[in-house]
Amino acid sequence: MVDRIREVIPNAKLVYNNSPSFNWTLNFRQQVFDAWAEAGKDVSQYERAALMSVIYDATDLAKEADEKIRTFQKDAAKRAGIFHHLITLPTYHTAALSTDNLAKEYFGEAGMLGYVAGVQRKEIREGIACVKHQNMSGSDIGDDHKEAFAGEAALKAGGAHNTMNQFA
Repeated sequence: MVDRIREVIPNAKLVYNNSPSFNWTLNFRQQVFDAWAEAGKDVSQYERAALMSVIYDATDLAKEADEKIRTFQKDAAKRAGIFHHLITLPTYHTAALSTDNLAKEYFGEAGMLGYVAGVQRKEIREGIACVKHQNMSGSDIGDDHKEAFAGEAALKAGGAHNTMNQFA
């Protein structure tokens, strides 16, 4: 397809969507499986339709497929002249997975530790700004406006005693 585009527009700037709608693991494992089978390599230990299974994760086939996935952007840029790779909806999928994992912990045996160890502690240690969500939501700006209009009588969200100050 890219070759046909280049025939018409040789210097086209191409963008590729690394879509989460594509099952990268299964498709790349099947490509490796097919290449190995075509090359005469023994693939009898693998079931092609079930290559998504965790039982294959540590196999040579999975490792080769993962390496192809890892270098996909660089390889596609070189081969097809793609200048930008994007991925649609990564935050949607990341949020869904992390929320599901948190719910299992929080409402399971871990209780509140599921949140503290699995989320908050990591945010603090990795310096993720959202740990100070009060500031990021603009509470300091709102407090400035309240104080400007109501002075010392302003009921503020922030200030010296704001919980956000624990995360300095």
